[in-house]
Amino acid sequence: MSDASVEVEVELEQGLLGGVQQHQDQNNQKLHAKSPLVENLQSLVAGGVGGVCAVLTGHPFDLVKVRCQSNQARNATDAVAHILKEARAASGPASVNAVRGFYRGVVPPLLGVTPIFAVSFWGYDVGKKLVTHFPFSASESTAANATKKELSTAQMAAAGFISAIPTTLVTAPTERVKVVMQTTQGKTSFADAARQIVRTQGFQSLFKGSLATLSRDGPGSALYFASYEVCKEFLNKMSGHKSGELSITNVCISGGLAGVSMWAVVFPIDTVKTQLQSSSKRQSMVEVTREIYRTRGGIKGFFPGIGPAMLRSFPANAATFLGVEMTHSLFKKYEQRGRGASTLA
Repeated sequence: MSDASVEVEVELEQGLLGGVQQHQDQNNQKLHAKSPLVENLQSLVAGGVGGVCAVLTGHPFDLVKVRCQSNQARNATDAVAHILKEARAASGPASVNAVRGFYRGVVPPLLGVTPIFAVSFWGYDVGKKLVTHFPFSASESTAANATKKELSTAQMAAAGFISAIPTTLVTAPTERVKVVMQTTQGKTSFADAARQIVRTQGFQSLFKGSLATLSRDGPGSALYFASYEVCKEFLNKMSGHKSGELSITNVCISGGLAGVSMWAVVFPIDTVKTQLQSSSKRQSMVEVTREIYRTRGGIKGFFPGIGPAMLRSFPANAATFLGVEMTHSLFKKYEQRGRGASTLA
């Protein structure tokens, strides 16, 4: 047999082996590829975990903010003083009453914010898939972005805005009941507050302030998710972490800054929304905006309680993104373990 024929046979064998290996790799990818249902469920669960972390971390600050925005306290110090005074006046240990006071109305956020954040982060993941089909500038190649799985800042912002649309359907009625609970004297449960709203103002009143909620959450979510992604990528490059590698410090800093940047921009709209939802009168956003400007001393009237809101936004949103990223990390480890077991089998 000549050397040429031996080389041909070797090349044929290598080609066949390469084809078999490629076919096996394709089969393995198909086998281990996540179904859309699993991806959606994981996004919902991760967002829900982030929501619970956000509520437990930030509710006391949120309570003080709402008291200021609804004219029940002159400033954050006055709101805290009122809560502590109520705690001392109630029966039982003052320290326990104080904790209960600062976590008053926490049940509706836990029940409502969990699905809100679940829907929000799910909506963001869906939004990211949608925006890959639409170039946001002439220089962007959609196919290239989709292949690299990298999005521009504009695309991430658009995905964030998209996430606010389904979220509003859950956010508006939940925050309506929460605001009523936080501004009502005496003890009241979530169910009692909801029944009272429906009984006195009708079922549609549960969705009072929906337009204001979307006006806040649309641009707010766009800024929220885009600033988080940009900040995290920058910090990962600075600290030498690879893309996709989890850094708790970078996640917390990025999440905290995302929360602060969002609230700094949308706080005036949130004030209008809170005023709308805490009032029993039928008013439009324009009417409430004029009333706030006229009765609260102009522009500064749109920023009551901004101190506690800013104090809350960093730790609460750091906890949110940490909960989300840790949950996704656990899912990845579980999947890798499953793949290793199937490979050994």
